[in-house]
Amino acid sequence: MAAWQEFLSSSPQICGGEIGATGTRIPVTVILDSLAEGATKDEVLASYPSLCADHISAALAYAAELAHEECLVPIRIT
Repeated sequence: MAAWQEFLSSSPQICGGEIGATGTRIPVTVILDSLAEGATKDEVLASYPSLCADHISAALAYAAELAHEECLVPIRIT
């Protein structure tokens, strides 16, 4: 798989500058929310025909990179 930067981009004129799938108006958050709610990659692709499988893989890679960089949600230590 190519680097996520090849399939994700941001432009102030598209979705208020949110990072999204290049060549679409679909923010990464929509892709990740769909997967988090239990949708399969095929279901996401069917719901958003302008996406390709590489967009979904890139969104996951981007999220993984963010998880390494920041602590976004406090986790309870047991």
